Amino acid sequence: MTGIVVVGSLNADLVVRTERFPKPGETLHGSDLAVLPGGKSANQAVAAGRLGGTVRMIGAVGDDGNGALLRDSVAASGADVTHVAVRPGTATGTAVITVDAAGENTIVISGGANATLGPDDLPADAFEGAGVLGLCLEVSIDVVLAAARAARAAGVTVLTNLSPFGDVPAELLELTDVLLVNEHEAAELGEHGVRRSIVTRGGAGCTVHDGDDDPVSIDAVRVDPVDTTGCGDAFMGAVALRLAAGDPLVDAARFAASVGAFAATKAGAQASYPTTAELEQFLRA
Repeated sequence: MTGIVVVGSLNADLVVRTERFPKPGETLHGSDLAVLPGGKSANQAVAAGRLGGTVRMIGAVGDDGNGALLRDSVAASGADVTHVAVRPGTATGTAVITVDAAGENTIVISGGANATLGPDDLPADAFEGAGVLGLCLEVSIDVVLAAARAARAAGVTVLTNLSPFGDVPAELLELTDVLLVNEHEAAELGEHGVRRSIVTRGGAGCTVHDGDDDPVSIDAVRVDPVDTTGCGDAFMGAVALRLAAGDPLVDAARFAASVGAFAATKAGAQASYPTTAELEQFLRA
C-alpha cells in the first residue's frame, strides 16, 4: 500500500448534547461540555491511520492544550505528525458542535491556527512514497491549490472533499482526480467536469461516478445512529485508504460506507473510528 498525505485542518470539537436543536433566540439545557479531537482533515487522517494506512498529516495547531490534544490523537492513530506545526501565541482551531437525540449535528468552526497554514508549510518531500492526497476546505484555498498542484506533479491521486462548501477556483476541480461531495453540495455545484466522483446521500447510501462507466448506487449500512459527527470524514479517510491500496473507486466507496456506518454508532468523531479488527467484528454482527 502506498502512503496517504492529508493537508488541512485540526480542530478541538466542543460538543454539547441536547434533546433537540434550539430555535432562534431560544436557550436549552444540554449535557456537560466535552472537548474532543476533531477537524475534517485530522479526522480523515485518523480514520485512515486506525485502519492501517501509512499517513502523513500536514497542518497547524496552537501552542495550547487543545493543540497537544490534537497532535497526540492523530499520532496515536499511527499517522506522522512531524509536519503539524505548532504556532506560538495562536489558538488552536475549534468547532462548536450540538448533537440532538437523533444523532444529527450542527457545527460552527473557528479557524484559529488552521488559518495560518500556507503553501510554505508543505515540505519539499511531502509526496514522497504517497499515492493519495486528501483535501478539504477548512484551510486557505492557497494551500489547498498548492498541495493539489504538487501532488499532481508527483503523480499522486488528488481526492478532494468540497466541505465546508463554497465557491472554489476552477483550477481545483481541474486538479482533482476524485471528488467527494454530499447530495446538497452536488446540487449546488452543478456540472463540474470531474470524471470520478462520489456523492454521499446519508441514510440512502452513495452514488459512484467512475469515468465513462454507468453510475453505481451503494446502499448504506443500516445502524441506529448515536452521533453522526465526523461520519463523512470517516468515509473520506476510508476512501483514501482503499484508493492508496489500488482498489477500484466503487470498491473503495463500498468499504467506506461500512466505516462511516460504524462511526455513527459511537459518540464523537475520531473516538468513533474503527480499527480493522473492530470493523470486521461490526460487519459480522
